[in-house]
Amino acid sequence: MSGGSRIGVMGGTFDPIHNGHLVAASEVCHALALDEVIFVPTGQPWQKADRDVASAEDRFLMTVIATAANPLFTVSRVDIDRPGETYTVDTLRDLRAARGPDAEFFFIIGADALSGLPTWKHAEDLLTLAHFVGCTRPGHQLAGGVLLEGRFSLIEVPAVEVSSTVCRERVRAGLPIRYLVPDGVVEYIAKRGLYLGQDDD
Repeated sequence: MSGGSRIGVMGGTFDPIHNGHLVAASEVCHALALDEVIFVPTGQPWQKADRDVASAEDRFLMTVIATAANPLFTVSRVDIDRPGETYTVDTLRDLRAARGPDAEFFFIIGADALSGLPTWKHAEDLLTLAHFVGCTRPGHQLAGGVLLEGRFSLIEVPAVEVSSTVCRERVRAGLPIRYLVPDGVVEYIAKRGLYLGQDDD
């Protein structure tokens, strides 16, 4: 890839990836004229240590399946292949090293998560590595009055009332998740028997 590319980065556990993730990535990609959005499944998510998480390989493959139809979407193994717990600062450093100094990175997160950014590992370095893009629902007011300046942006995305937690709970209860996640992910979850009898707490 040539230098100067505008690259979105969407990190997450993706357990499982759902249509809300894809809508947010698509909207940010369009609004900011990005050349690519890289989905980065976490390896060992430190913040999810209190519950069982599907294997990294299962979550990676579901993300590949979910993003395959969009030529602007790619999936990276950078967090899965790095040993130890996953932190955003390591993700961005590794991607920047791979893509070169001319690439411009835009890290896509839920808007409410912006207020917690100062507590992230090496928070002072994060804003030198990427522009942070908070996705918010139309008409939604941010809690805590997030300060937006310099390396932050807010983008409204269509509300998709779905979460990975809801998807797991529905699978466990024998309820359908079709149209909440891409069809290929529905089939993958069924084939692998994921989320059956799994407790979140």
